[in-house]
Amino acid sequence: MSKQFTELIPGLPEEIALECLTRLHFSAHRVGSHVAERWRQLLQSRDFYYHRKQSGQTRKLACLVQSLPVPKEPTGSKPAAQARYGVSVFDPGSRTWYRVDPIPKYPDGMPLFCQVASTEGKLVCMGGWDPASYEPVRDVFVYEFTTQRWTRCQDMPSNRSFFAVGAMEGKVYVAGGHDDSKNALNSAWVYDLSSDEWTELTRMSEERDECQGIIIGNEFWVVSGYETDAQGQFKSTAEAFSIDSGEWRRVEDSWTVSQCPRSCVGVGKNGELINWAETDSGVRVGACGVNLGNRSLVTGSEYQGAAQGFFLTERREGQNCKSVKVEVSDDFCTFVQSGCCVEI
Repeated sequence: MSKQFTELIPGLPEEIALECLTRLHFSAHRVGSHVAERWRQLLQSRDFYYHRKQSGQTRKLACLVQSLPVPKEPTGSKPAAQARYGVSVFDPGSRTWYRVDPIPKYPDGMPLFCQVASTEGKLVCMGGWDPASYEPVRDVFVYEFTTQRWTRCQDMPSNRSFFAVGAMEGKVYVAGGHDDSKNALNSAWVYDLSSDEWTELTRMSEERDECQGIIIGNEFWVVSGYETDAQGQFKSTAEAFSIDSGEWRRVEDSWTVSQCPRSCVGVGKNGELINWAETDSGVRVGACGVNLGNRSLVTGSEYQGAAQGFFLTERREGQNCKSVKVEVSDDFCTFVQSGCCVEI
């Protein structure tokens, strides 16, 4: 690692130069990459990401798959086109919003029902339905915040929709969902970002369609879902994959039976699963929660057809969770399909 960090800034010892660049705001990384070849290699390296993380210089942002503002018809009564989706980014520190450039293959909107996850400061988008044909796709794209570009990666091994996803330490785990024939799946795979390769994992004990994935400690949890012959009958159980042992274990009574877990599974202060839709009356419909460390961004509506609400919840030692409404401009107050935390 020391060789990579030598002579970063002329006249400064490498340790001081490294600390200077470590404190560079992530929004300046793209410009910094053009200063010198050594800077580019450093800023885009995996080692630098972990160095920033260990130094406490990373920042946690919420990346949301969110419907884009739709122009109205001349009368102003109805939308002029169907809903399209993009990636919105919310910085809870500055309370600012911005939108990521679209995926080049899908300039008019992301694949419908695609899944997003993040690891090592990158955003991974996979699967979903082609927004024009509604056919399932196996595309995998990775967004690098340093270069602010999307890269197309190795396709998913097979078509699957409404699957669970979770990511940690440079790998993305997927499980469950259903195939092209609407058969629920119990298969699971892991994608390695560094090698751009997929590896099949041992199967879950049960089929789980429309399940939700979440990382808890060193485990990938697949929450609820239903079997092929029991469509819509969501299970109360979950299955947890140990990243150390490579084995699954079944977790009983982890979710409220018959409740859809999509986008609304969170982890409480005692490590138990919580339903974001039950945390505030303003997000009871279409709830989506993103854990941002000691606080979370939760979105949803009070009732069907109501305006979207955006809330920051904060957990403090010895105190109940406090929820504060976030004021959002018209460009970013639309429906949130799903989201994840990106630590940059």
